[in-house]
Amino acid sequence: MDILSTVDRNKYKEDRVILHSDCNGFYASVECLHNPQLRDKPVAVSGDAENRHGIILAKNEIAKKYNVKTGEAIWQAKQKCPELVTLPPHFELYKRFSKMARRIYSDYTDRIESFGLDEAWLDLTNSIEGDGYKTALEIKNRIKEELGITVSIGVSFNKIFAKFGSDYKKPDAVTCITRENYRDIVWNSPAGDLLYVGRATKNKLNRIGIYTIGDIANTSPDVLRKLLGKWGDLIYGFANGFDSSPVAHMNDNTEVKSIGNSTTTPRDMKTFDDVKVVMYVLCDSVCRRMREQGFMAKTVGISIRDNELNSFTRQCTLESYTSLTKEITQNAFSLFEKSYKMQRPLRSIGVSVTDFVHDNVPHQISFLQDEERLMQNEKLDKTLDVLKKRFGNYIVRPAVLLNDRGLSSFNPKDDHVIHPVGYL
Repeated sequence: MDILSTVDRNKYKEDRVILHSDCNGFYASVECLHNPQLRDKPVAVSGDAENRHGIILAKNEIAKKYNVKTGEAIWQAKQKCPELVTLPPHFELYKRFSKMARRIYSDYTDRIESFGLDEAWLDLTNSIEGDGYKTALEIKNRIKEELGITVSIGVSFNKIFAKFGSDYKKPDAVTCITRENYRDIVWNSPAGDLLYVGRATKNKLNRIGIYTIGDIANTSPDVLRKLLGKWGDLIYGFANGFDSSPVAHMNDNTEVKSIGNSTTTPRDMKTFDDVKVVMYVLCDSVCRRMREQGFMAKTVGISIRDNELNSFTRQCTLESYTSLTKEITQNAFSLFEKSYKMQRPLRSIGVSVTDFVHDNVPHQISFLQDEERLMQNEKLDKTLDVLKKRFGNYIVRPAVLLNDRGLSSFNPKDDHVIHPVGYL
């Protein structure tokens, strides 16, 4: 079952053999492997329910039979499955299994690009003899035998369709998406199954009668562009199989494009003072992480979700690059005040920075700013970084955080969850 026949290889000489491997229910699968007594029970890895971080991060196949879904609240999952066993995440353990999977992948190619801990693309175009399907089967069986977990693998001629293939049939499966069958398989699937068509985008598409990936592929790019901006062009190309993005080399350092932290608070934030407390903690973490990596940023973004789960994002561009906690906090909070009038209490907030330069890049001194004061603030931030690294996150705290210890007593710098890297 070759991914492309000889005739097709002559016709599409530049076609690649791309695999996308996705570890099935990764966190839950690893937990069950280390706790054999749980293997016959519905199991989910989740956040902290007492601190309202109680959402399902991963679930095993037994839990899936009860329609337990990733991203839903623990109480919702337990309504469907009262016997559900919930466990806290152990990311060091998951990272170890992720590295072991990559070592297996590296026996076949050096073109390996991670998409989070549990997913990776592999480019086998110039590294195998035979077809991608047989190699995918071999990799799948090795993962099962050597690591004790299962993967689903998509095989195709580009990264987008390979990713689609790994999602198409689970668990422990291999699916080929070829030039001959992608119209039958991909185009007949819901629009939301295409990478980067999230719920909001899907709803916009549905409102103008676009329900399937095939509908996207056969809609005028001008219509999609008018509806979605640049994302319209992007998903049009994805739906038609035009993706030509390369799979990165396994030793390439992934370029950092943004740094951010978010939190769901123990209680709803009802006032601007509540938001200011939480936002300071988030900005402090973001700026410390930025300084550790030697960056300064020029764009600040916030994400907001209210207690009815309505959400929005906003961002602003600063006049100059900075890594100062005070500046990032002031701009993030100012952006929030302009964007939201506390119509409803808030459940969660996120802060991110992007548009980086390295902090050793010379920058123009401004006559409109107190450069001496900026240098003093920079020295202060770096001194606090050293103290917190040596004695802990809570060794020095501004007085504003003492007004509400319930809202401010979290540590996003050390506790932040690892999320998939962006495809773009």
